[in-house]
Amino acid sequence: MSQAPLRPLTAVTALVLFACTSEAPITEVAGECADAFQAPLCSWATTQGDEVLAVGATVAVASISNAPDQMPMAWPPPMVATVGLPDVAREKTGLTHLTMYWEPMGHMPDAYMVPHFDFHFYTIPSGERDAIDCSDLTKPAALPDAYSLPDEELPPEFAAIAGVDKLVGVCVPEMGMHSLPTAELTSKVPFRGTMVVGYYRGSHIFIEPMVPHAVLMERRSFDLAIPTIPGRTGPLPTTFRAEYDPGQDAYRFTFSGIASAP
Repeated sequence: MSQAPLRPLTAVTALVLFACTSEAPITEVAGECADAFQAPLCSWATTQGDEVLAVGATVAVASISNAPDQMPMAWPPPMVATVGLPDVAREKTGLTHLTMYWEPMGHMPDAYMVPHFDFHFYTIPSGERDAIDCSDLTKPAALPDAYSLPDEELPPEFAAIAGVDKLVGVCVPEMGMHSLPTAELTSKVPFRGTMVVGYYRGSHIFIEPMVPHAVLMERRSFDLAIPTIPGRTGPLPTTFRAEYDPGQDAYRFTFSGIASAP
């Protein structure tokens, strides 16, 4: 049986083949690691050529299960760990480092009065974050849709430690101001995870997955919406997913959809 002659490549076919063979491999770049309740908290970035596809941290479930029932009453609250992100992530995503906090008693308002973790991913250097003392009470000119930046009255025992009767813009030293979904501020239902948007000196400085202990112990993947942040300049991720990996018994907190703000 005769065989059909081979056809020459068309321009389109040749272009597709060239793209497939020349596409850069996807690699993971390791960042820093720190101890978080006797388990590692490590940062990383996923890259393809010069592009950063995602940036995030691996959070061991052991960090969650080992968290103590109580933490010392101190102001500012004690930090569990801080981790720098890979250099390529700092250059391409706008995120520089993350901090982890544990709130065993929760805090006001009512929706957040459950044990939970705060994971602040900052857009400023760690030294600049360390210098935040909440002496500047400037609030941003605009907030994300359906978000509020309230002033939180402190109970007497906390007011005595903090030296103030209320937190303007929920400003916490070494953290910044905390903007929260408006609907959650009056809710009586315990929250199951939210994306906090942080500010200082009127400018955006962090995005924060705030997640209850109980939710993380479910060992189930989940998503949190990142709102559009008015006034934000420079790149910032647009999506967040906490992917549970049963092989590692850990979550991969993944920020992706890196986009430059208009």
